[in-house]
Amino acid sequence: MNKLQTALQHIATLWKVGFVPIAPGTAGTFVAFLFVIFFRPGNRTLLIITLVLLVVGTIAAHSAEKTLGKKDSGHIIIDEVVGYFVSILYVESSMTVYVIAFFLFRVFDILKPPPVNYVEKSLSGGLGVMMDDVAAGLYVNVAFQIATSMKF
Repeated sequence: MNKLQTALQHIATLWKVGFVPIAPGTAGTFVAFLFVIFFRPGNRTLLIITLVLLVVGTIAAHSAEKTLGKKDSGHIIIDEVVGYFVSILYVESSMTVYVIAFFLFRVFDILKPPPVNYVEKSLSGGLGVMMDDVAAGLYVNVAFQIATSMKF
C-alpha cells in the first residue's frame, strides 16, 4: 500500500476507530457527536465541513474498499460522520437534539428504510458507501424539521 492509499484508509476508518471490535459504525457516529459537542460549529461551518468530508470521504471510501478488499467494509466509518452531520444541519443546537439525532441516525442507518436501502444497492464504490448514510441523515433531519414546525 502506498502513502496515498494509507492516508485515504486512515481517513475512511478515522485513524483506526473503524477497527474497534464492536459496533464500529456507532463508534464513528460517536466521534461525530463528540466533535459537535466540543467544537459547536455553526450551521454554515458544519455545512462546509460536511460537504468537504462528503467529497474527501467518497474518495477515501472508494480507495479503502479496494485496500480492505470488501465492498462497504464495516471498518469504513467516515460515512457515519457525514450522515450524522447531515442529521443535525439547520436544526436546534442543543444537547437533547444531538443525543436524539445520534440514536435516530443509528436506527435509520442500521434499518435502512426505503429509499435508503435503494441508494445503498444502486450506487457502487465510495459514492454508494457515503450516500446511504447521507440518506439516513436526511431522514433524521426531515423528522426534526417536521417536529419543530408543528405546534404542540
